[in-house]
Amino acid sequence: MVNAFDVSTTDALDPAIQAIVRRRARVLGPGYKLFYKTPLELVRGEGVYMYDAQGNRYLDAYNNVPSAGHCHPHVVKAVSDQMAKLNTHTRYAAEPILDYSERLLATFPAEMDNVMFTCTGSEAVDLALRISRFYTQGTGVIVTANAYHGLTTAAAEISPQLGANVPVGQHVWTVAAPQPDRTDGVDPGEAFAAGVAEAIADMQRHGVGFAAFIADSLFSTDGILPDPAGFLQPTVNVVHAAGGLYIADEVQPGFARTGDTMWGFQRHGIVPDIAVMGKPMGNGMPIAGVVVKSAILDEFGTKVRYFNTFGGNSVSIAAAAAVLDVIENEGLQENSQKIGRYLKEELEQLASGSDNVSAVRGAGLYLAVDFVDEAGLPAADAASDVINGLRQRGVLIGGTGMYGNTLKIRPLLPFTHAHANEFLHAFDDTLAAMGRNRPASVAARGR
Repeated sequence: MVNAFDVSTTDALDPAIQAIVRRRARVLGPGYKLFYKTPLELVRGEGVYMYDAQGNRYLDAYNNVPSAGHCHPHVVKAVSDQMAKLNTHTRYAAEPILDYSERLLATFPAEMDNVMFTCTGSEAVDLALRISRFYTQGTGVIVTANAYHGLTTAAAEISPQLGANVPVGQHVWTVAAPQPDRTDGVDPGEAFAAGVAEAIADMQRHGVGFAAFIADSLFSTDGILPDPAGFLQPTVNVVHAAGGLYIADEVQPGFARTGDTMWGFQRHGIVPDIAVMGKPMGNGMPIAGVVVKSAILDEFGTKVRYFNTFGGNSVSIAAAAAVLDVIENEGLQENSQKIGRYLKEELEQLASGSDNVSAVRGAGLYLAVDFVDEAGLPAADAASDVINGLRQRGVLIGGTGMYGNTLKIRPLLPFTHAHANEFLHAFDDTLAAMGRNRPASVAARGR
């Protein structure tokens, strides 16, 4: 796991956090991982900040689940009020779930006119696969080489990012991630679509019927690859020509994250057959969902028994409705576009003098910075040094990509210019402390 704590260094930790780490290992077992070389004990969150047990403040430029802000008062009140009234499942007639569903569907293309609710993004992906396989009568799925789509058995089988000990399914084919910076004259969208077409043909040669192609619309675990906008249209055409469905994984790109659109797939001007959403939907409450064309869902919904006891429960629906309120009333989509553009431009300036930064990418409040060594090869150690250097300076980010050399910068949607400058100061100081070549400091440029 990128940015994972090395348990072999536990003895070097301060006694208090060392005791927690050992207790976790004893009670939770080895499957639970911690972030950073020195783990954090966080006890409180407010807005774009989290606080540790000693009262130290950390700027959250990583978490996408509480995307509207930690403990947003409007969301907290909506959850508390509904919890005091009723919390039950979807087999009773109720209007709040219908009110929310109509608001949510209004943000999608008109063809995508049905929604089903789950508790997690993993469950949503699992359901999307079931619908796709039922509709097409195929079983084959195509994903990118370092994709991550969830932790259920079905979702893990299409998540090669989980590593060699979680093998992809027998009916899963992988393709190389898009290469938006191709310099050989080949259009990146056409090149990626050609790879998908080749995978479909190989699948069919092996007697496997093609069901679906699924991609995170920002290719988050492949290194965050948002551009050029529109490059996914040829892939949609290839998928449909082969009789398959296109599934847009919007768990990370969705809910105004990219700034210019509400959903990541909209940046590419495409209409997927199915879209899946995850926990940002309820700012951390257990709600996720599948939006799908009714023409695809009709027979599945009629013939297949599906029920999720907790999916779409009253309290989670209240949270989700409150999140839409916040996005709309606080202008968070426009804010994501404005602050994201500012961060990208400033990061490009900071990186321009560094021999160790090969690229800066981003869409809205989701940005990537690639680190390389003197030979131009991926430098995961340098990226890790930046991640942990920022953590020491009270700023939290993560890492991603096939080689772990890409910074994952994913601020909460209410980030302001002041928060962006706080991040940029810390980033500049971290580069300086690492001895990296870079232009004049942020402070010297008058931020």
